[in-house]
Amino acid sequence: MTRTRSLLTRIRTRLNEVARRRRFSRAVEHLHGTISVPEGEMLAIVLVRDGAYYMDAFFDYYRSLGIRYFAFIDNGSTDGTVARLRNEAGCVVDRAVLPLAQYEDLLRAYPAQTYGRDRWCLYVDMDEQFDFTGRETAGLPALLRYLERNGHTALMAQMLEMFPRAPLSEVCDLSFAQSLEAFRFYDISTVESFDYHARAISFEALLRDNRLSTDELKFKFGGVRGKVFGEACCLTKHPLIFNGAGVVPAPHPHLSRNVTVSDMSAVIRHYKFAGNVAARDAASAESGDLAHGEDQARLAVLQAQEALSLYSPDAREWAGIAPLQEAGFIVKSEAYEATVQA
Repeated sequence: MTRTRSLLTRIRTRLNEVARRRRFSRAVEHLHGTISVPEGEMLAIVLVRDGAYYMDAFFDYYRSLGIRYFAFIDNGSTDGTVARLRNEAGCVVDRAVLPLAQYEDLLRAYPAQTYGRDRWCLYVDMDEQFDFTGRETAGLPALLRYLERNGHTALMAQMLEMFPRAPLSEVCDLSFAQSLEAFRFYDISTVESFDYHARAISFEALLRDNRLSTDELKFKFGGVRGKVFGEACCLTKHPLIFNGAGVVPAPHPHLSRNVTVSDMSAVIRHYKFAGNVAARDAASAESGDLAHGEDQARLAVLQAQEALSLYSPDAREWAGIAPLQEAGFIVKSEAYEATVQA
């Protein structure tokens, strides 16, 4: 009886997954553009909803890295995001208006499988800046050469929440470009670390097929958002992958499967609190799209403390990659450092 019930459960699960994927396929609309990413170049993949606030600074930063190709998957923007993207070079835009809680994996995988097969793909959000040792000198070409030469197909990065010295309510009217200047501080005093394959990680099953180049790579949780809002948020991502044979891109927002993870890690400066974060969280909480409830919990704290600040004596001012390596927040590779300094 138990075996029969288990078989029926598996069959029902498979049928539900087939139906979910069919619904996603019907929902996807191609809105703009065609691209063909040349060998040796990178595709930036962006899941976006209402990203107009970030757009100018976003493109300035990523084009300064040398990225020329962008695949946007829009989740229902109403702020003119799509219209503005139509005027940007090197962009394709698709849209699928579906709940993130049920469809985020398919939304993130679609651009990689449609435009980024056998290419390097960089997953970024509009409020993130991907940074790494050698960015300003050797640049992305040297990073990709190192990864390819060593057979690495993924690069880990840790998210670093950036914030201002002032209370959040005093900077909510700044443009995103202005926020990038004002949000100079971070706090990693309460970050928790776990071994990469630790059973304590709720999604550890998705990591089992991934291979590590060093055991120094750790999954990190918490940080200043845990300290202030009680969020057990995951700070670790695999934003950069080579979408080759056997790789499963983005089955989870923070990782891809069947990859070989490099022996060094990067950082993602995260500007989640730029602009009117309370209004964004209120809209997200009302939509009910996200299942984890973090937006609702964060909104309650923001509404209860009008002069809320993330700044404390534990805060440190951004001074580049090296202090994060020294603190053990990201991993340094002597082999990679020698490459970019040569």
